[in-house]
Amino acid sequence: MAGRIRESDIALVRDRSRIDEVVGDHVSLRSAGGGALKGLCPFHDEKTPSFNVRPTHGTFHCFGCGEGGDVIAFVMKIEHLGFVEAVERLADRAGIQLTYEGGGASVQRDRGTRSRLLEAHKAAQEFYAEQLSSPEALQAREFLAERGFDEAAARTFGCGFAPGGWDKLTKHLLNRGFELTELIKAQLTKEGRQGPIDRFHRRLLWPIRELSGDVVGFGARRIFDDDPIQAKYLNTSESPIYKKSQVLFGLDLAKREIAKRRQAVVVEGYTDVMAMHLSGVMTAVASCGTAFGTEHMNVLRRLLIDDDLNGEVIFTFDGDAAGQKAALKAFEGEQQFSAQTYIAIAPDGMDPCELRQAKGEVAVRDLVARRTPLIEFAIRTQLQSYDLDSVDGRVEALKKMVPFVAQIKDRAKRDGYATKLAWWVGWPDEAAVVRRVRETSGGKAPRAPRPVVDPNQGALGIEVDGPSRPDPRDPRLWHQREALKSALQLPEIAGPYYDQLPDEAFTHPAYLELHQAIRAAGGASAGLSGSSFVDAVSQRCAHQSVRTVLSELSVEALQVKEGDEFRYVSSVLSRLQQLLVGNQITDIKSRLQRISPVQEPDEYRALFGDLVALEEYHKALGSQAVGGL
Repeated sequence: MAGRIRESDIALVRDRSRIDEVVGDHVSLRSAGGGALKGLCPFHDEKTPSFNVRPTHGTFHCFGCGEGGDVIAFVMKIEHLGFVEAVERLADRAGIQLTYEGGGASVQRDRGTRSRLLEAHKAAQEFYAEQLSSPEALQAREFLAERGFDEAAARTFGCGFAPGGWDKLTKHLLNRGFELTELIKAQLTKEGRQGPIDRFHRRLLWPIRELSGDVVGFGARRIFDDDPIQAKYLNTSESPIYKKSQVLFGLDLAKREIAKRRQAVVVEGYTDVMAMHLSGVMTAVASCGTAFGTEHMNVLRRLLIDDDLNGEVIFTFDGDAAGQKAALKAFEGEQQFSAQTYIAIAPDGMDPCELRQAKGEVAVRDLVARRTPLIEFAIRTQLQSYDLDSVDGRVEALKKMVPFVAQIKDRAKRDGYATKLAWWVGWPDEAAVVRRVRETSGGKAPRAPRPVVDPNQGALGIEVDGPSRPDPRDPRLWHQREALKSALQLPEIAGPYYDQLPDEAFTHPAYLELHQAIRAAGGASAGLSGSSFVDAVSQRCAHQSVRTVLSELSVEALQVKEGDEFRYVSSVLSRLQQLLVGNQITDIKSRLQRISPVQEPDEYRALFGDLVALEEYHKALGSQAVGGL
């Protein structure tokens, strides 16, 4: 039995174990100023980082849950180890030989502890990897080769083969000094009818590693037709070191790139992870023997430092009905991410491994690049079951999808998708759909416009219908107001340029109605001016409230110096037109994001051509606007 670890060795372990590197195996850290680093706490759920690390002091502290200490305390907490095991773990990591006072220099670990279970899995992985080159494993090697994975790929991902026979691995590990109770506890061995037997037989294996890189379990694929167990995949059962809801295959290889790129790609299988990584998508991971769930999300959040909407999580699923069902299930949990969440589905129902084989590695990278927002996919997938060419179909679709959109927790995102829902369904009243979604979500519906009082009635004022009066100080409406004033007061200058402005240039209902009334009266180029023009416009106003705005704008001073009217009016109208073109550019960019350049090349090229032309026009309008303001 080993004695106590020498105090000088403990101090050496602390000194050589950089706390930022040890913590960095579990949490993405970034500068917090003053020499400190911060990240999302691994010991409690939080949306904003409160977990701080000071490398110069060798300490950590979470201001959210209060956990803190040195590097040994961190390993004890994160790995669920005792003090001695934590020191031993760090010593192994730093290559330090520990000396035990009163017990010799050898490291004697307690039987059945976490360290022993990890050592057993490491030895098992080495055994399985050696067996992959045996004659018995020919079919396993062929399986990998047929999917485009060579020996180097197999070594990178630690692929192995579980040989036939009942207890070859068990005997090998017993001969290495492990005890049967340890192997059973590690889920490497189980009790058979005539004694202990291996858990896996005649299967292709992938080691499942935790963030630190330690093997904690295995995934085993059926490759022989005469395998008595029909399940395609078998996975290690839960053990003291393996919790399937907390591990992701490939995460040990992907964690650095996930933190660097602020991106994680979630695929469905071991070969999909391999195909992604070998195609250059180094952020791919997969759940092991269970659906991707909340605890998996929390693991990724800590690597993404998911607090500022910059990270993204991309789910890839098969294009069949099962894949679509998996995507809709993912939607239920995706809102636990602040990160932008997307879905990528390969054409023809292929998974990433099949896509790489059929179309090459560039196609795999393009699959990720052509991702679609997960919420959009979930909505549009369900809309496919409705006849949106009929009124009844559109009504039924809204009845089903309004509650679905109302589940979105982010208010701005919810309103945005409510507007898109109206567009996808073909419902003309977008505001009504947004209002209904808000009501269903428990939020406030848009407040109904307050009745407008005709000021000309004085104390006997009565309520009249019509748009409310725009705020003259609203900077968002400044160009619209000045354009209307220019048309009313200087029609000889505004002329046909003003008359070419479309309705979309005016966003306030009162300004829009007034603009329409000006055009109905013949426009700024009709040859009218002064009170006669104002009177002609007034007769075309449908509401008294708009006539009141007309009265204001016909006398309100233009913000221009005398003699500079032409340049000023030209600049105002150019700027208003530029804002309108900017909205069109944004719309085309949004449409381009929804179109696949591979699947719809003609439409994509046409839209891209429109975009280039509009951006040139936008630039020219900007030059005209700057010249007079």
